[in-house]
Amino acid sequence: MTQTNKIATIGFFDGVHLGHRHLISQVVAEAARRQGIPVVVTFRSHPRSVISGQTVPLLTTEDEKVALLHECGIDQIYAIDFTSAISQMSAREFMQRVLSDQLGVTTLVIGYDHRFGRGRSEGFDDYVCYGRELGIDVVRADAFETGGLPISSSRIRHLLADEGDVAQAARLLGHPYCMSGTVVEGYQRGRELGYPTANLQIAADKLLPRDGVYSAQVETEWGCFDAMLNIGMNPTYTNSNRTVEAHLLDFDHSLYGTRVSATLFDRIRDEQPFASADELMQQLLADEQVIRRLMSARRTQP
Repeated sequence: MTQTNKIATIGFFDGVHLGHRHLISQVVAEAARRQGIPVVVTFRSHPRSVISGQTVPLLTTEDEKVALLHECGIDQIYAIDFTSAISQMSAREFMQRVLSDQLGVTTLVIGYDHRFGRGRSEGFDDYVCYGRELGIDVVRADAFETGGLPISSSRIRHLLADEGDVAQAARLLGHPYCMSGTVVEGYQRGRELGYPTANLQIAADKLLPRDGVYSAQVETEWGCFDAMLNIGMNPTYTNSNRTVEAHLLDFDHSLYGTRVSATLFDRIRDEQPFASADELMQQLLADEQVIRRLMSARRTQP
């Protein structure tokens, strides 16, 4: 059997942000130089969720992450379960048992300051030494120059969940934040106000931005449509659960049971209670005008 030359890197890669993309571009370049296959080794669950038992809301579902990694030029993606047994492996054990024996990795590209293995106590020189013993060439990636701007998945989660700053999050991600879900039946109050909404059922582990109203574009089987998207409890009606609802502009089809994808661009305002349905409707009219202007301006940008 011919040995496949696999040029790999390791990481969770939540969001596949600009820092990740910088590393991945070096993996792709190294694979081309060595006439090999660019590979990413990642995990199905966030390591912190397994180690601490605390759920980490994710910027990308597994399917979204895989699609983004492929877009970056990665040919093969190995998503493995991060178990308690793996969390107890030293770096050398992981390199031998997972990278070498299980996956057949021949070259490992390490992020400039990335550490892995139990306690993250080992460093690049250790990885090089283990690689020599195991037949894995270990290469250190160049640092990502950010101009002093901190880029990390945790920073982006903070921007989205705590501030609702989808515009700044998009700058760090290198792409707008996106949420996909199946349209399910909601309370149908928007229809009564002349603003019917699609109630999106989002994956439970997907991070929802801070409650509020956002400009968005929703991709459907009929095409992409500008939208007003609300995240929250709908305090005018005191909902008992948090919802994601999108009113698609200039759209007249039933979306029930279909899967749609919402891309968020601007935060318009906080979610707020209104004294009456009429007051809420007036605010929705104002929101619509703001969103139409923003989306029109976006399309005319060079």
